[in-house]
Amino acid sequence: MKLTVSRSELAGAFQIVGGAVPSRTPKDILKNVKLVVDNGTATLMGTDQEVGIRYQLPEVQTDSVGEVLLPPQRVVAILREVQDDMIHLEVTEETLWIRSGQSEFRLSVEDPAEFANVPDFQEESYYIMQGRALKQGIQRTLFATDPESTRYALGGVLLELDQEDITLAATDSRRLAVYKSSCKAQGAASEEVGVPVIPSKAMQLIDRSIHDDDQEVHLAIHQNDVLIRSGLSTIYARLVEGRFPRYQDVMPSHFGITIDLVVGPFHSAVRQAMIVTNDGSHGVDFQFADGTLTLTSSGADVGSSKIQMPIGYDGEEFTVTFDPKYVADFLKVLDPASPVSLNLVDPNSAAVFKSGDNYTYVVMPLSNEDRGGQ
Repeated sequence: MKLTVSRSELAGAFQIVGGAVPSRTPKDILKNVKLVVDNGTATLMGTDQEVGIRYQLPEVQTDSVGEVLLPPQRVVAILREVQDDMIHLEVTEETLWIRSGQSEFRLSVEDPAEFANVPDFQEESYYIMQGRALKQGIQRTLFATDPESTRYALGGVLLELDQEDITLAATDSRRLAVYKSSCKAQGAASEEVGVPVIPSKAMQLIDRSIHDDDQEVHLAIHQNDVLIRSGLSTIYARLVEGRFPRYQDVMPSHFGITIDLVVGPFHSAVRQAMIVTNDGSHGVDFQFADGTLTLTSSGADVGSSKIQMPIGYDGEEFTVTFDPKYVADFLKVLDPASPVSLNLVDPNSAAVFKSGDNYTYVVMPLSNEDRGGQ
């Protein structure tokens, strides 16, 4: 088998597919990337058997048929170091040759027949989303997942889909991120069962696969798994098992306090307040008074900080304590120039941040016990 491909294209493909390759696995063969050449096309595959991706390499030169397992670390190192624009791969029964310019590498190979296959997208019923909207939705929810959770299905992003709308929701039980957008149903997609929770690893792969804001992403939801077609990538994932909490129950519909803020200055103040915190005392007091927000923090053996910024608030003074990381996680996925609103039923209830009409972020205040007994 012989193949010629652009070095930059192959390097970019490994960056995408490598996200599915497990660093730890009882099956060492899965630490490889599988290359399949057939009908003039070349496809790379990576999988841990729970999540997988196949990526079609563009503009390859080949008249061969075959497959080979590529060791990612060594191949990526070769692609990083060689200087020529083209890479030539040749596979014999027991050897992989990689040549570029004046450089030549001979690598031993394993049997590709032992490698788990990643399915191709052959669906007739699926949902259609705009790439930009889905990428934004992933980036605005993924950070709120809890991959370590075993009690609930918190290790992924919940998808609620119908004929026209999609909602992405993620929570780690201390905060909740909810993003809404539009979608279209193709075929009998809307008749599929269940409300899937897609694992975080798969959502990261989808995010990486979206390079064009206007590209369409196709999502086929099944009983136990999901298949996504995005550009040159097809991503497979087994759904997260377990029950996702009823997130709607923690989202108040009426508020007693609403404060308008701008992302950039607010994010700067929060980052400054985070400097003087530690693991033992990570809470920051957010004091809202007439026209001013004051953030104060202190850490044992560290010191203290006080940061003030003007705000458009003229109500009664109150203070609420947050883990600043949770607030910063929300702000850093937004445009610094965009407005956000902080909404509270009262100073002791969950805080609801809103950005536009389609993005809501709920974060619980800290008690004295939560913040290290201060």
